[in-house]
Amino acid sequence: MKINQAQIEIDGIDKEILRYLMEDARKPILQIAGKIGISGAAIHQRLRKLEQSGVISGSKFTVNTKVLGYSTMAFVGIYLDKASSNPEAVKELKKIPEVLECHYTTGNWSILIKIICRDNEHLMQLLNNRIQPIPGVSRTETFISLEQQIERQIQL
Repeated sequence: MKINQAQIEIDGIDKEILRYLMEDARKPILQIAGKIGISGAAIHQRLRKLEQSGVISGSKFTVNTKVLGYSTMAFVGIYLDKASSNPEAVKELKKIPEVLECHYTTGNWSILIKIICRDNEHLMQLLNNRIQPIPGVSRTETFISLEQQIERQIQL
């Protein structure tokens, strides 16, 4: 399989290592090595190669936001008055901790964001007091997620 960005070849062993780590990034390297049948040092070398090429960009814990009291997830399409407003709008959106993702898009909206809120009232306050007042934002369109049904990474 060729990866366009760095044109790196990843073989079956690399894919197998990645599958294990995508399932659980805390899985011990020696446990993976035992299952694949190569040494821990070989796994470390392959991981270093994958990190240096940009195939792996880190590992992270997943926080259950509902347990922390954030029960409303929404996607907000943001209409900008002009395309040149994008960098400033994104700069302001970065200051809002509830904004989890921000995408520059084609189609009707200029920007699509994913936000997490405690409840619908919190969502309304964010929209009215933090997002819509951003210079360049002409209007927004909001979609509340009722339930996330698929969450995954690319299959290797």
